[in-house]
Amino acid sequence: MPPIFDGSPSHVPLPRLDHVVPARAPWSGIVRQGETLRLVDSFGQQAVDTLFYRADDFGERYSAQDTLRAQGAAYLGTGTKLLSNEGRVMLTITADSCGRHDTSAGACSCESNTARFGEETRYLHSCRENFLLEVSRQGMSKRDIVPNINFFMNVPIDPAGDLVIADGLSEPGGTVEMVAAMDVLCVISNCPQVNNPCNGFDPTPIRVQIFPPEGL
Repeated sequence: MPPIFDGSPSHVPLPRLDHVVPARAPWSGIVRQGETLRLVDSFGQQAVDTLFYRADDFGERYSAQDTLRAQGAAYLGTGTKLLSNEGRVMLTITADSCGRHDTSAGACSCESNTARFGEETRYLHSCRENFLLEVSRQGMSKRDIVPNINFFMNVPIDPAGDLVIADGLSEPGGTVEMVAAMDVLCVISNCPQVNNPCNGFDPTPIRVQIFPPEGL
C-alpha cells in the first residue's frame, strides 16, 4: 500500500532535529558539515544569543571580530560567512527573514544587568549563565565564552557611533538559516532578560531545526 499523502511537499527534507527551546532556557547540539541549521523566532522579537565551536577541537570557535572585518559590514545577513578564530568558515547564512542580526553587543550578564537596570536585578538569570551551563557540559569554562551572535536582535548605531539596543524587528515565525562548513557545536541562550527591549521585555520560546544536506 502506498504511503498516505500528508500534504508535505516531497522535495522538502524532514529535519533530523526539531526542538523547541523554552523561554529563557539554554540549548546545545552538534550541526554536521553540510547540514542546515534553522532558527525560528516563534513569537517574534526574541533575541537568540549563539556561539559556535569546532566539534572536534573547541579551541577553534566563532570570532565576531574576524567575521565583521572580513565582510566589511556591521550586521550579519544572507551571504555572511561566520569565521572562526583560525580564519576558517564555520557556517554561511543562506536565508534570513529579519535582515538584522547583531554580533557586537555581546551577551547579558549579572554584572551588565546590574549596571544598566539597577542593583535589584543582580540576581536575575542572564545569557552568560545559560552559556556557562551548556559549555560546562562539554568540559569548557567561563574563559571559553567569547563574543557571540545575537540572532534577531536589533542593535542600531546612532549618529555618535554608539550601539543602541532597540525594539526587535523580527516577526512571529521569522527564520534564519545557515549551512555548516564543518562539524560545529552550537550553543544557544534563548535570552532571559526581562528589562531589555531586545526581546520585547517578554522572553518567548524559539525553535531549532537541523536539516540533512541537500540530496540526502
